[in-house]
Amino acid sequence: MIKEVKLSKSDTPPPEMNGILEASIPRYVRVTGTLNDRFIEFEFSIGDPELCVELVMQFDQFREFCKLHKAVELTAEQCAWLDYERLKWQFGQAGISE
Repeated sequence: MIKEVKLSKSDTPPPEMNGILEASIPRYVRVTGTLNDRFIEFEFSIGDPELCVELVMQFDQFREFCKLHKAVELTAEQCAWLDYERLKWQFGQAGISE
């Protein structure tokens, strides 16, 4: 069973920062595939596309998710760069020298 986490006053930003932190950090999505023509697989990141979570949603949910989080889809060039960076660490150590 998942417990609900209660935030204390110290866990929330001061009133003058409400919305500023949220709006100033870019969010990215990278579509990685589809499942059964019903679902979309994608990576979602906040601030740094190299650190992401993998998610699966229905297409309409994905569109709403992107709209809600103001997420920008990574370009082909950004995806290629990300793939290259991940290849360097494929086996837990640098594998491609720069």
